[in-house]
Amino acid sequence: MLKAITTLAISALMTIAASAGVQAADDARYGKQKVVYHINLPGGDGGKYYAGSLRNIQNHIDAVGKDNIEVKVVMHGNGVDLLKQAKSDLTLQGNVSNLKTQNVKFEVCANTLKGRKIDKDKDLFEVYDEDIVPSGVAELSRLQQIGYTYVKP
Repeated sequence: MLKAITTLAISALMTIAASAGVQAADDARYGKQKVVYHINLPGGDGGKYYAGSLRNIQNHIDAVGKDNIEVKVVMHGNGVDLLKQAKSDLTLQGNVSNLKTQNVKFEVCANTLKGRKIDKDKDLFEVYDEDIVPSGVAELSRLQQIGYTYVKP
């Protein structure tokens, strides 16, 4: 009986050690990253595009490690509807809030807000003054110039 318990314990420790090795290998493989996700399309049927985009971001964080990645999500045009839909969609709210706890920054285009007469306080989920950028497209360019990798989900 003692031998079986010892064998089980050793097996468990080896599994844990192997898992830690995989994480260390992933950290070495991906290193530190800065990335900007570009959202400017409609959500589609049931907001599938938005849900998929947020899932891509979470998968990216999971692969690299939240301490090894800096993520910004720039939204303009139809992409701003992600936060508009999140105002009433609890699943989208949860996904956005969860990403924010991992230091993902959501940036919203002021031109879109003005052009579509969107009130950030009334119409969008958790958007504050510091989340507004003058131009979504110009912000994408600026971030790429300072080393962010561009991703279009």
